[in-house]
Amino acid sequence: MDAFYLPDSAAPDLFHPTELTRGPWSPDAQHGGAPSALLGYVIDRCEPRPRSRVARVTVEFLGPVPIAPLRAEARVIPAEARVAQPGRNVELIEAALSSDRGPVLKATAWRLRPVEPDLDIPTEMLPTGTRPGQATVPPSPDHDFPSTQPVGFHTGVEYRFVSGAFQTPGPAVCWIRLRYPIVAGTPISPLQRTLAAADFGNGVSSVLPWGRYFFINTDLTVTLHREPVGEWICLDATTYPDRSGIGLADSHLFDQQGPIGRGTQTLLLGTR
Repeated sequence: MDAFYLPDSAAPDLFHPTELTRGPWSPDAQHGGAPSALLGYVIDRCEPRPRSRVARVTVEFLGPVPIAPLRAEARVIPAEARVAQPGRNVELIEAALSSDRGPVLKATAWRLRPVEPDLDIPTEMLPTGTRPGQATVPPSPDHDFPSTQPVGFHTGVEYRFVSGAFQTPGPAVCWIRLRYPIVAGTPISPLQRTLAAADFGNGVSSVLPWGRYFFINTDLTVTLHREPVGEWICLDATTYPDRSGIGLADSHLFDQQGPIGRGTQTLLLGTR
């Protein structure tokens, strides 16, 4: 296996997941980061426009994503259908993944065209933030991804914790890098890389014991004010649980040059 998905030579919209997509909640279901990044792949290729880039993606998880072939589709919503945001500089993209049982994920993405020349914004008003260091804490068993599966999304990703750990309750700072392409034979785009990493927010900052509770995200929203550069994405993540069984994971996102945006996840909490 050298990728998370294999394209189908006979059907360009069909993708076959490998074992590297497997998640922690069921041996038969994918980790949310893998299909989210696959949606990023099809969004990247949906009627691309020079210089335009995706500024926000919201992924809705409609149910468990089986480790089975997925059909992908994406389209640009016609400008005349977007009363609130018409114009050539703004596009809304819809994308979806379906198995033989029906839709499993859907997403919307705003693609914006940056202005030329750059706006004259004073430096002190630009986004700032201390980029987390890449010096990691000494490895320990707490850093191991809590999965009983020998192969899964956790083995296709490299982690470097600056603080916290998968099995240490509370906020965490973690750098994440994909070891393999999302789709075999294609380079990993900045959008794919960020979506895959951002879905780990609830995992790295879990506040409830993995063995007793589940904390499954029903969605993932990533907003990027700057396009990421480099292979590594950093999450400075915090989980906010409530006794009602609803929670929130909030991740400040960084690359090696500084802040790039934000990721949020609505969480369903419960006992196993």
